[in-house]
Amino acid sequence: MDTKNIIAAISLSLAIIVMWSLFFQPSPEELKKRKENEKIINSSDAPIIDSVEKITNLSREEALKLTSRFEFENESIKGSISLKGATLDDLIFKRYKTQLDSNEFVTLLNPKSTSNGYYIESGWVSNNKNIELPNNKTIWEIEGNSKLTPDNNVKLVWKNKEGLTFEKIVKIDNQYLFTIEQKINNNSDKIYNFYPYAQIIRTKIPEIIDFFILHEGPLGVLDDQLVEKDYKDIIDKKYSKNANDGFLGITDKYWLTSVIPQKNKKFRADFEYNKKFKVNYIETDSYELRPNTQISNLFNVVVAAKEVDVIDGYNDSLDLKKFDLVIDWGWFYWIVKPLFFLNDYFFKLAGNYGIAIILITVCLRLAFFPLNNYAFKSMSRMKLVQPEMARLKEIHKDDKMKLQQAMMQLYKKEGINPVSGCLPILISIPFFFAIYKMLFVTIEMRHQPFFGWIKDLSEKDPTSIFNLFGIIPWDPPSFMIIGALPVMMGFTMWLQQKLNPAPQDEIQKKIFMFFPLFLTIILAPFPSGLVLYWTANNILTMAQQYVIMKRTTVKTAS
Repeated sequence: MDTKNIIAAISLSLAIIVMWSLFFQPSPEELKKRKENEKIINSSDAPIIDSVEKITNLSREEALKLTSRFEFENESIKGSISLKGATLDDLIFKRYKTQLDSNEFVTLLNPKSTSNGYYIESGWVSNNKNIELPNNKTIWEIEGNSKLTPDNNVKLVWKNKEGLTFEKIVKIDNQYLFTIEQKINNNSDKIYNFYPYAQIIRTKIPEIIDFFILHEGPLGVLDDQLVEKDYKDIIDKKYSKNANDGFLGITDKYWLTSVIPQKNKKFRADFEYNKKFKVNYIETDSYELRPNTQISNLFNVVVAAKEVDVIDGYNDSLDLKKFDLVIDWGWFYWIVKPLFFLNDYFFKLAGNYGIAIILITVCLRLAFFPLNNYAFKSMSRMKLVQPEMARLKEIHKDDKMKLQQAMMQLYKKEGINPVSGCLPILISIPFFFAIYKMLFVTIEMRHQPFFGWIKDLSEKDPTSIFNLFGIIPWDPPSFMIIGALPVMMGFTMWLQQKLNPAPQDEIQKKIFMFFPLFLTIILAPFPSGLVLYWTANNILTMAQQYVIMKRTTVKTAS
C-alpha cells in the first residue's frame, strides 16, 4: 500500500468518527436529559445499601468451611450458596478449564473472606429504623430440599422478633440462570415499607487485558442505554442512574456476573467503590406490607461463560433489551455478529476452528474480489510505470510544475487513476477489522486446536525462533517468544510488499521494509487464531494480486 493509501485509510477512520458523531451520537438535548436523569438518584425514599466488611485473606478452601452451605449443580456450573447472608459466593464452570492441559476448572465466584472475593447478595432494606432485617451476617435455615438442581428448588427461611418471616426461594436452570424469589410474611399488627435490592461485590480488580477493543468491568443496559465503566472510573467517581428497565453486572473477557431486576419495576443502579467494587440496584417504589399479608419480589441472576447462543437465548427468554451486548461486539456490531454466525457455521461444518477461520477469510476475499481486482489492477499499472516515473523525476528534478504535468500525461496515456486503488481497500477495512474483533472477544475459540504445534488458537504461538522452534533445548524468556506462525505472517507480509509499487521516497521505503518485522514482533503475543487470520489473508491477497499483475500490461512497458 503506497502513501496515498495510508492517507486514505486515515481519512476513512476520520470519516467513520465524523459519521458516528452525525448519525449515532446523542443530540445535545438527549445528553442533557441523560445527565439530569443520572443526577436524580435520590428522587425516592429508597435508602442506600450499606454492606462494608473487613477484607480477610483466607484460602478459598478455608473460607468455604467457615459457614454452612447448600450445594447447587447442573450441566454447566456447580458450587454452593452460604447460609450466612444467603450469599452466592462459590461458582465453578464445569466445561471450562483454566489451562488447556490442566485439570482445574475455571472458578469465578469466591467467598468474601478471601483476598479475591467475588459474590452476590440480595435482600430488603427499609426506612423503618426499629425493625430487624436479614443482612450479610444473618444465618438462614433450609426448609425442605437441601440441594439446588434444575429439578429441585431450595427454600430459605428467617424470622425476626417483630413477627416477620423472610423467605428466599432459589431456582436454577440447566445453564447459568438463577431465579430468586424473595417474600416477607407479616404476622404482626404493624405496617412496614420495604425496598428489594441485589448487588454484586468484587474485592479487587482482576487480571484484565486492558486493550481498547475490549471492555472489562462494570456494565449495564439501563433504559436501552449501554453503560460501560472501567474499574478506575468508579474508583474516581460513583455512577448512579434511575431506570425503568434493564440489567447490570460485571464482565470479564469470557465471563459475566449480572443481576436483572423484576420487570416493570423502577430501580436505581449504582456503580461504586468503597474498599470493594459494588454494582447494585434497589427498587425505588416501596412495597407496603400490611398486617397478615405477604409481599414478594423476583429477580434473576446470570453468572455465565459468554457463549453467544446462551447469551442470545437469555436475551429472548427473559425479554431483555440488548443483553447480547455483554459480549463486546463494538461499533461494528452489524458486521461483527453476523460474521460470528458465519464462522460458527464453518466450525460446525469443518470441525476445526482454524479451518473455519481460513474459510471465513476466503469468503471475505471472494466478497470483495471485484473491488480488490480493481484496486490491484491500478497498483499493478503503477508498478509497471515506475521506471518511466523515475525517468521523469530525473528529467524534471528542478521543476516540480513540469514534473506534475508530465506525470498527469503519463497517467492519462496509461489510463491510470493514482487514487483508484484506495477506495476498494478502504471499503473492505471495516470487514477485516470486524473479523479480527469477532475472534478476539468471543469465547468459542478458547482452547480450540488447529494442527501441529497450535493446540490452542486463543493463546499465542508457543514456539520461538530463538530456539529454532524447539530444536535447541532452551526455553527463551517470554519477550523472546516469537513463534513460527507470527514469522510466517511477517514473511507473507514482506512478500506482499514486493508485489506493491515501492514508495519513491527513500525514508518511506525504509519504513515499509521494517513494517513486516515490526508487525511480527507486535502480533507474536496475540492469540494464534488472529495471527492465522492475518496470515491466510496475506496469502490470499498475494495470490489474487500475483495473477492480476501477470495479466496487466501498460503501453509504456511495451
